[in-house]
Amino acid sequence: MIRVGLADDQPLLLASFATLIASTEDMVVSGTARDGFGAIDLARAGETDVLLMDIRMPALDGLGATRQITADAPAVRVLILTTFEIDEYVFEALRAGASGFLGKSAEPQELLHAVRVVHRGDALLTPAATRSLIARYLAHPERPATPSPERLAALTDREREILTLVGAGLSNEDIARHLVVSPHTVKTHVNRTMTKLGAHDRAQLVVAAYETGLVTPPRG
Repeated sequence: MIRVGLADDQPLLLASFATLIASTEDMVVSGTARDGFGAIDLARAGETDVLLMDIRMPALDGLGATRQITADAPAVRVLILTTFEIDEYVFEALRAGASGFLGKSAEPQELLHAVRVVHRGDALLTPAATRSLIARYLAHPERPATPSPERLAALTDREREILTLVGAGLSNEDIARHLVVSPHTVKTHVNRTMTKLGAHDRAQLVVAAYETGLVTPPRG
């Protein structure tokens, strides 16, 4: 059973999400919050597996809350909810430890699928979303001025290769087909790469791939 926490300052949307989760056989609502501080309390309580987090909330927004949750309750997966597919704070939320993001206009089945994806430890980042995410990152005034390839020194050649593909937004299955290996082998390499880079999850591997210069965005 997946225990899902909900954090949103809009009562009607919160109630709608709660009804959807409660009506799903493999999920249960672990609690709700109306701001970032409430979301942190929900995560710290230890009864939440996945937290659906609105990025724009009063008192403390989803970005600040995600940072604190990653530090205090790293086992909790944070799924950021945005009004638009690409929000100006999404990249920072992923750097803070969020496992992915989803537009609030997503269909019910998309939302449930997203919860299951991040619960099993994958990042909710499609290739299209990754490209948009990186475009937003490149325009961010606080991004590193130069790449830091020295962070990759501990990686094997295969791990660098897989990190490159992860940075392009490919899933484990896509990478397995590309390299002609099993998905299990890919997952093992991905996990080792996360450990070596100190990445919270797959989403942060995408960030690392660009911050180290291993992956560069296409021109134009």
